[in-house]
Amino acid sequence: MFQTLTFFHSIVRWLVLISLLWSIFLAYRGMASNLVFSKRDNAIRHWTATIGHIQLLIGILLFTQSPHVQYFWKYASVAVHNPESLFFGLIHIVLMLAAIVVLTIGSALSKRRLSDREKFKTMLIWFAIALLLILIAIPWPFSPLAQRPYFRPF
Repeated sequence: MFQTLTFFHSIVRWLVLISLLWSIFLAYRGMASNLVFSKRDNAIRHWTATIGHIQLLIGILLFTQSPHVQYFWKYASVAVHNPESLFFGLIHIVLMLAAIVVLTIGSALSKRRLSDREKFKTMLIWFAIALLLILIAIPWPFSPLAQRPYFRPF
């Protein structure tokens, strides 16, 4: 089961980034050009948030099974001084949870705005903040805290 979740996680994480980038682009274009917030725009808003929630569920399951996380919680007083353990045991999960909360709030607020311009503006701001949090929380290959390759072999 762990390998299956890891496989889906590796696909869905890229879907989250792609859908967020696409949503932000559409929101910017819609706001800048005073476009109508169409059913398509609303569906993209909805599916971006849904993909984020799916990733959250998979991530939480993997988080609970991770040897890095289990080590962190078992030896927290020592592990907190190791940047990689601190990153995977605490920083990553907190930032990713915050990103999904921001994404969810932004999606809900955007849906409830009355004018099309306000819907696009709300979606643009909140989704951009969520993307920024996600980008900070990713263990990039060049990160000083924890490094992972862009694509991991299975």
